Amino acid sequence: MKNKLLVAVGSIAFLTACNAPKGNEMQWFDHAVKTSGHQLLYMAEQLKNEPDTACFPRSIKEGKYRLEHPTDWTSGFYPGSMWLAYELTGDEALAKEARKYTNRLQDMQYYTGNHDLGFMMFCSYGQGIRLKPEPTDSLILVHSSESLCSRFSPKVGLIRSWDFGDWSYPVIIDNMMNLEMLFWASEQTNNPTYRDIAISHADKTLKNHFRADMTSYHVVSYLADSGEVESKGTFQGYADSSAWARGQAWGVYGYTMCYRFTKQQSYLDAAHKIARFIIDHRPAENDYIPYWDYDAPNIPNEPRDASAAAVTASALLELSGYGDKKQGEEYFRYAENILKQLSSEEYLAKEGENHGFIQLHSVGSFPHDSEIDTPLNYADYYYLEAMKRYKDLKEKSDN
Repeated sequence: MKNKLLVAVGSIAFLTACNAPKGNEMQWFDHAVKTSGHQLLYMAEQLKNEPDTACFPRSIKEGKYRLEHPTDWTSGFYPGSMWLAYELTGDEALAKEARKYTNRLQDMQYYTGNHDLGFMMFCSYGQGIRLKPEPTDSLILVHSSESLCSRFSPKVGLIRSWDFGDWSYPVIIDNMMNLEMLFWASEQTNNPTYRDIAISHADKTLKNHFRADMTSYHVVSYLADSGEVESKGTFQGYADSSAWARGQAWGVYGYTMCYRFTKQQSYLDAAHKIARFIIDHRPAENDYIPYWDYDAPNIPNEPRDASAAAVTASALLELSGYGDKKQGEEYFRYAENILKQLSSEEYLAKEGENHGFIQLHSVGSFPHDSEIDTPLNYADYYYLEAMKRYKDLKEKSDN
């Protein structure tokens, strides 16, 4: 009942924002940007007494910050969010905090313990290089790319995702997101190895991770000595055969990004097909935030996942520039509607609340009863990235 009520209230607020007078058409955007900057600085103030070694805010647990060490896969999102908020607001205080938290990740350039170095390092140092680069930033990202490549097996043709569990060589759809750093490193160094590994990973993932309708398995495991598929299933989704919402978002984002670097048609086709599934399976005509899994058994009484929506919005805004004009306009409007809904009272935190996180109502891992209906730092990051992309496209179209 609570979930239904939240949806009803949020839909009213969302429709009100959509039907606002023309003169106020960007009022929602300006309010959301202001709120985001305030929230991130508020959080930084709250965290001043925490030790540097475990001071990366991931979520809220039992009414307190869930803080993680730099080795956690989410460690780059808080500094990355501050970089993006700085770009949107021009507030130098955000840039100062962004640099402080980014530099705390420096030692991770040599970390080989997971496949998420792209999330950790490119979302932090990569944004810093764009906005306020320091002399060692690029080298740190090149070293990070070397560390990520250490997890690549030529026999399998993929970057190994996890080192736990009973799988022989597990690869998750999330890993598509970490390829961007490799493409970047290849361009920076003129070394094709990084690019070749990224393309190998993308190609084999496209071959084995997707069903006929372009829904994605979460985990595909391979035999390490042959590269043959061992199993296909899920870890964070509802069922092995279901469409986990964030997995769909990782997919459309990952293949859109891969097309940007390679112009390989198969990647663009994949992105379009995944986008089509997402658009055709939204909760309702004027409701754009997916349930945590498209096949969750108790819809509409299932938690929503703002993080999946934010990743999707960012992906669709980029993808809108790669299709024909009509298709591009559809993607842009869909992403715009996601952002307006995420900026409504239902999903956007009020200043000084939500422990400083920006977005409400995300889901980490429902099957593990972990981070359910809670803020997540990667929801904030991709929301801000989407807002930045949206602003850029609006300004381009107005000129």
